[in-house]
Amino acid sequence: MPTVGDRVAQTVVKMVLEPLVEPVFHPDSYGYRPGRSALDAVAVARKRCWDADWIIDLDIKGFFDALVHELVERSVAHHTDNPWIRLYIARWLRAPVQKPDGTVEQRTRGTPQGGVVSPLLANQFLHYAFDHWMRRTFPSVLFERYADDVIVHCRSERQARMVLEAIRRRFEQCGLELHPTKTRIVYCKDDDRRGEYEHVAFDFLGYTFQPRRAKNRWGKYFVSFLPAMSTKAAKAIRKIIREWRMASTRNNQRLEDLAQLANPVVRGWMNYYGRFYRSKCVQVLRHLNEALAAWARRKYKRLRRRERASVHWLGRIARREPNLFVLWKLGVRPEAGS
Repeated sequence: MPTVGDRVAQTVVKMVLEPLVEPVFHPDSYGYRPGRSALDAVAVARKRCWDADWIIDLDIKGFFDALVHELVERSVAHHTDNPWIRLYIARWLRAPVQKPDGTVEQRTRGTPQGGVVSPLLANQFLHYAFDHWMRRTFPSVLFERYADDVIVHCRSERQARMVLEAIRRRFEQCGLELHPTKTRIVYCKDDDRRGEYEHVAFDFLGYTFQPRRAKNRWGKYFVSFLPAMSTKAAKAIRKIIREWRMASTRNNQRLEDLAQLANPVVRGWMNYYGRFYRSKCVQVLRHLNEALAAWARRKYKRLRRRERASVHWLGRIARREPNLFVLWKLGVRPEAGS
């Protein structure tokens, strides 16, 4: 990890270099850029999946550890001839890594982990390796890129296969490799798209895009291709709630103390994963109500071994103080999970 001094110096370099490269970056690049977010990329991908039948889900194998130093430095030199910026970046890229056992490993590729300037350098590298190349080679093919997470939209399976092979060759020229199994072509199947294909779902920035039930403006249900919280994200959230260990280690605390612990985190989850197909996020967050009910059974003798009684007790508090937990304020009350 970089020292405090290195972090300060990298911040200065980022402040000088970012205004020079930001204006030339592609509008469909969203990662680590001011005024852009992962949710912006998900929203654009959702709309484009409705317009184009096929996508290429790109997975770059070990991207941050595979960047070729000479190419990174060449991209920096394209935007600045400032000698101290170029010198410092060269030193950071080649700085050896000291392992826990004290041994030192020389670096021949990759960007320093935890470096303040690393995301900017990676973005700059992929701008020339992918974004600018796509604009020049396939000007009509749309994509969204968040750092090394890339989705490419195609009109047909044939086009997708052709574009994928061209991207594979391009990355090889830049010292990168596509993951052989995680990179795949996906059919954006819905009610209007007939036929079958091996892959009809993909993950992008914590969301899984796949055929899902939806309702139109007239109240009629149909199948659309939509994003919702991914299984991996849901599993991570349930793991965090378990790690709070409310029932086993916090039964000496008040309900207000638990709310103070959970509310900032739950608010963040809802703000991100509740943006699209909110019901999926709500379903996962019901685990918090279950954890609170288990806490109540552990804390109060009269509720022990009475699961439904603990849920109803918590439900009465939720009706009386709906703003105590962010989850309750959003309408996810304990009764719904009982």
